[in-house]
Amino acid sequence: MALNAANVKVGITGELFVAPIGTSRPASATDSLDGAYVGLGYVSEDGVTEAHEDSVDNIVAWQNSTIVRAVRTASLMTLSCTLIETKGSVLELFHPGATIESDGATGWKLEVPTPEIARRQFALNVVDGAKVMRIDIGNGEITSRGEVTYGSSDAVGYQITITCYPDENGLLCVKYSNDPAWSYS
Repeated sequence: MALNAANVKVGITGELFVAPIGTSRPASATDSLDGAYVGLGYVSEDGVTEAHEDSVDNIVAWQNSTIVRAVRTASLMTLSCTLIETKGSVLELFHPGATIESDGATGWKLEVPTPEIARRQFALNVVDGAKVMRIDIGNGEITSRGEVTYGSSDAVGYQITITCYPDENGLLCVKYSNDPAWSYS
């Protein structure tokens, strides 16, 4: 098997998008997203982290105390990042159930309620030159929010974790790419 440095990818740029559940989902890495998807803007330099956490129970045989089988009891997929654009779509996502409204004068207000369950669809584009990978999440929810720090040396950031739940097809996500390296050739 030959080694190929061209198959080493870097997430040079990209963007995270959010849309209401039921929005038409993408069918490829490069198709235009439905107009209901809203871009969440810049992400901190740490990028977006995809994590998988599985819980496995080992079945141990009486003979020789040998593990004879493992049973997966839970599986969790998350995406985590820190959004660094302070704009309506980010604030509403960070504060589930909140909406941006005019203050009736010259600005805006955000009334922050007790968070409610707010499942949404997400799409993450990861771009390396002409190569695009898109992660399509049909059923996700913000399940963790970090601290927001207001200071003079760093951008205000909104740290979020998106938990991916099975969609109508039982899938946590669908990954698309236009990269020929994804083939088995």
